[in-house]
Amino acid sequence: MYTFFKTDESWAGLILRVVLGGVIVAHGAQKLLGWFGGFGFEGTMGFFTQKMGLPWLIAFLVIIGESIGSLGLIAGLFTRFTAASFVVIMLGAIVTVHLPQGFFMNWFGQQQGEGFEYHLLVIAMSAALFIIGGGKWSLDGLIAKWLGEPAKVQPSEPGKSAYAFRSL
Repeated sequence: MYTFFKTDESWAGLILRVVLGGVIVAHGAQKLLGWFGGFGFEGTMGFFTQKMGLPWLIAFLVIIGESIGSLGLIAGLFTRFTAASFVVIMLGAIVTVHLPQGFFMNWFGQQQGEGFEYHLLVIAMSAALFIIGGGKWSLDGLIAKWLGEPAKVQPSEPGKSAYAFRSL
């Protein structure tokens, strides 16, 4: 568990998670609450399941991941899990919707839809967060300190495992 929560005190993790979470929370609010011109939970579930043919569980997880997950990401809670889920969500969006449109977003309204450049940026930011953790001022960092760093013990001691937990 310690490895899942551990992070450093880097500004990079803080900046990445707050900016990425802030951008994704707006997309989640469209899907969950109907804010910013979105369809809300029922409309999005209907679109995902009926028009796109996604299983209801996948549609539900995308909505919750983008809305609740992004709030957790901003706070630095379950950073690695959320970052990994964003990679899966964005890969799914690329494959199911955006790949035929090409790389570029539809800046000038000359394409049928949006390209996948935005999704690649989200994947890259998420991959970085998965590797480094939540960074400075993250709840993950507090949890890791509470759990305590695993300390190596002498493996030659009978009945002892290779790791023990050091108390704070």
